[in-house]
Amino acid sequence: MKREVTRTGVFTRRALLVGGAQVAALGALAGKLYQVQVVEGARYALLAETNRISARLIAPPRGRILDRFGTVVGGNKLNWRALLIAEQAADPATTLDNFSAIVPLNTYERARIEREVHRHRRFIPIMLREFLTWEDMARIEVNAPDLPGVLVDVGTTRLYPLGEALAHVVGYVAPPNEADMGADPMLALPGIRVGRAAVEKYHDLALRGRAGAVQLEVNAVGRVIRELDRQEGTPGAEISLTIDSELQRMVLGRLGDESASAVVMDCRNGEVLAMATNPSFDPSLFNSGVSQAQWVEWTRNRRAPLINKAVAGVYAPGSTFKLVVAMAGLEARTLSAGDRINCPGYLDLGDTRFHCWSKYGHGSLDLRGGLKNSCDVFFYEVARRTGMDRMAAMANRFGLGVKLDIELPEARTGLVPTREWRISRGHPWNIGDTIVHGIGQGFLQITPLALATMVSRVATGRAVEPHLTRVMSGVLQPRAEAS
Repeated sequence: MKREVTRTGVFTRRALLVGGAQVAALGALAGKLYQVQVVEGARYALLAETNRISARLIAPPRGRILDRFGTVVGGNKLNWRALLIAEQAADPATTLDNFSAIVPLNTYERARIEREVHRHRRFIPIMLREFLTWEDMARIEVNAPDLPGVLVDVGTTRLYPLGEALAHVVGYVAPPNEADMGADPMLALPGIRVGRAAVEKYHDLALRGRAGAVQLEVNAVGRVIRELDRQEGTPGAEISLTIDSELQRMVLGRLGDESASAVVMDCRNGEVLAMATNPSFDPSLFNSGVSQAQWVEWTRNRRAPLINKAVAGVYAPGSTFKLVVAMAGLEARTLSAGDRINCPGYLDLGDTRFHCWSKYGHGSLDLRGGLKNSCDVFFYEVARRTGMDRMAAMANRFGLGVKLDIELPEARTGLVPTREWRISRGHPWNIGDTIVHGIGQGFLQITPLALATMVSRVATGRAVEPHLTRVMSGVLQPRAEAS
C-alpha cells in the first residue's frame, strides 16, 4: 500500500513537470504568435506583400518629332527586351550564366552587365538584351525557373521613317554612357536613350519625359502573374519642326550624287523649310550600336557623310559676298549707286595684278552693272576703298561669322576676318588681303546656312534668325526678332 502511494506521488510530480513544461511551451508559443501577429504584424505583412509584389520603374516614351505638316520624322516602335533585377536573383552571376546559355552574350555585353549590376541599385532593372525575337522570348519563358530576376519586358526604340533624308536635321539617339547616368538617375533605366546629334540632342531634356512605375504580382520563382497597378510616366514633349519633308526630298533629288548641301529658308520669319546634305547616313544604326566596320567606313569616306555640311561645313562664299561689300561701301559712303568703275579685265596694285573672271573686262559699270555682271574688278575697287574692318562689321550684321540661333549643336560660326584677327596671329594685314576678300576669297569661311540667312536679311531688311522648331507640345515657341 505504501509502495502504491509512493508511485502515485512520483507520477503526480512527473505529470506536473510535464504539464508545466507544456504550459510553458504553449505560453512561449502564444507570446511569439502575439509578437508576430499583433506587435510586428504590420511589418511582416509588408514583407509578405513585398515578396509577392515587384515594384519597377518604367521608362517614359520619348517624344515624337514631326515635320511642319505632322509627318513623323522621329518616332517610336515596340522593342521586346530581357531585363535583370539583381535583388530578385540570389546569385546574379549564375543567372547570367544560365541566360547566356539560352541567349548568347558576347564578352563586351557580359562585362557591361556585370559593371551595371555593381554600379546600380539592386532594384533597378538592367538591360540584358534588346530586340528579342519570338524564339528568344519563348526560350526565356520556358526556362524562367532557372532565371531568377530575369523578365521579358516591352519598351520602345527610336524609329526614323525618312532615314537618311533627314538624318542631319533630326539627328539620332544612343544608349547613355556613365557620365550621362551620373547627371540624371532616370538614364539608368533600360531602354532610355539620349540625343547625340542635331534636334535630338538640342531638345533632349524635353524629349525624355519623366519615369513612371508599375507594380506586378509575381510567384515564388519571379514569374509575373499579373499587373496590379501602373502609373504612366510623363511622355516626352512632341516637337514640330519647320521642315517640309516633301520639299526636303525634292532638294535631295536635285543634289543627286553630288557631295553638297542646300538650305531653303522662309525669309519672312527664318523658318528652315529644307536643309539637305549629301551624302548622309542611316540614323537608326546608332540606336542599337554602330559596328566597328561601319564606323571605319564612315570616317574614312572623304565625302564625310556624318557631317551636316549646311551648318558645319565652312567654305569661301565667293561672289555671294559681293552683296556685303556693296552694302558696306554704301554705308561708309565710299560708293554710291551712281559711281562708275572701269573694268579692263584686271586691277594692278603695285607689282601684283588681280584678274577679273572676264579676261576682256566689263568696261565702265555702276553698282547695278557691277552686281549684274558680278564684276571682280568692280568689287576689288570697292573693297580697297572701304577696308576690311567695315566689310567684316557689315558681314556680321547679315549673319556671317557670328553665332546663329539654330537648334543644331554642331553648327559652326565660320570666320569673317579683321585686321586685328590677322595681326593677333603674327602676320600683318595688307591691302592685297582686303582686295581678295572683296570677291569672297581669302580667309573667309562661311556655312551655307549663314549664306541663306544673309540673303533673307537682304530680302527683308530685318535681322531674321534661322530656326527649326515650330511647335513644342502644342505650344508655339515665341521668337523675338532683332530690328
